[in-house]
Formats: sequence, C-alpha cells, structure tokens
Amino acid sequence: MIVLGFTAFITLYGCTAKEVINTYSEFEERGYVIVGLDDTFAPMGFRNNENELVGFDIDLAKAVFNYLGLEVRFQPIDWNSKELELKSGSIDMIWNGLSITEARKKEILFSLPYLANRQIILTKSGATIDTISDLAGKKLGVQISSAADQAVTENSISSQLGELIKYDTYNQAILELDNNTIDGVVIDEIMGRYIMSQKEGVYQVASESFLEEFYGIGYRLESVELKEKIDEALQILSTRGVTTTISQNWFDEDIFLIS
Repeated sequence: MIVLGFTAFITLYGCTAKEVINTYSEFEERGYVIVGLDDTFAPMGFRNNENELVGFDIDLAKAVFNYLGLEVRFQPIDWNSKELELKSGSIDMIWNGLSITEARKKEILFSLPYLANRQIILTKSGATIDTISDLAGKKLGVQISSAADQAVTENSISSQLGELIKYDTYNQAILELDNNTIDGVVIDEIMGRYIMSQKEGVYQVASESFLEEFYGIGYRLESVELKEKIDEALQILSTRGVTTTISQNWFDEDIFLIS
C-alpha cells in the first residue's frame, strides 16, 4: 500500500507539474509567454480604477510581443516568491520594475538595462529625515525581498533603526506612512515619484538616497534565446520611436535607456 501510494503521488505530481520551457522555438510552438508581476507597482504595472492592468512595463511588453508575434499573458505573483515562480515555470519572465543586482544575477538572467532608478527615502511632508543617518531610531518600511529591502539591510544604518518593517506590497507600506505608524519608506524612485504626483504636497523625498540601479527583465538562466530576442526587439522598437512614445505617455519624457 505504501508503494502504491507513493507511485500514485509520483503519477499525480507528474501530471500536474508545469512544463518548463526555455528555447525560443518552444515559446513559438506554444504561442504565448507568461509575464510575472506585482500588480500594485505603479506606474510600471498596476490596476486602474476599472481593475484593468496598466502601466509602463505593461505597454512595453505588449509592444514587444506584438512585434514578435507572440501572445503575452500577465500573471500577478507574490513578489517574495518571484525566483521560485520563475524556476518552476509558473511564469516565463519577471517584467515589473525589477532591479538588477549582483545577488539576483546568481538566480536570474537579466535583459539589457532599460530604465535607471534609485532607492529613495519617502516621508511625510515636514519630516526631519533628510539623510540616511537621520533614520537612526526611526521606524522604516520596505517591501519584502525588494531592492530597497536589500539596500537597507546591507547598509550600516540597519543596526541603528528603531524597527525595519517588511510589507508584502508598497501600498501597505504607504498606508502605514499615511497613518503615521512608520516614519518613512525606502522605495524605488520611479514609484515614489508617481505616488507623490497623485497626492501633491503630502510627501517629500530625502536628499540622500541608498543606491542607484537599473531595471531589467528577468528570465530563467537557461532562457538565453528568449532574452536575446527581446533585447533585439527593444532595440528595434527604440529606433522606431515606439519606446519614446510609451515613455512620454507615462513620464512626460523619454527615459528609456536602450537605443
């Protein structure tokens, strides 16, 4: 009975496990790719008032896969489990303001960098926090497993904080900041500036930030062909002015790096 039960488990697992594909011909044969994202990360990928998925990365991905002739399917994921989702084949790539870091390069294959970013300190207007050292004794919020989380943890200020609170989403951290439960949030500048634009006069940014970085699309380490095809598509769309139009729609200027 034990042997039969184990055999049944293996059979069931084999039937339900997702097929992990990596070669470009396999994606072409399947006809679609699955993009994993945090659907609360404005303005890169988020839900609008009609619950539609919108954002800079959404428009960019649609343009790329329209050019490549593949269907794109967007799948919200737990950001803390993004590497696991990628490796298991639940998603084929992470395209959602993903910061390129040396630590992540060990598990993720990155595209060409396409946007520049910093990890800024966002506070309520009138706060006395202007430098990293001003965070000593303060309650600070970050998104768990984010570049901000890594930046703060690796900085010497981490041992001097009153408390570092890690949230599943930045929306939760901002809500706590609004309620004065925490003193500040370390957040991607692109998202932080967008939040500030939605509530003028409510927030301010410290003059000192944690680090400068770049956004990239993340793939399985084996998906080299897919990465190369998308890099090439981004370069072509850039020369055609498509990326400029998308960038201006979301940021009122062209901040796309690939040419």
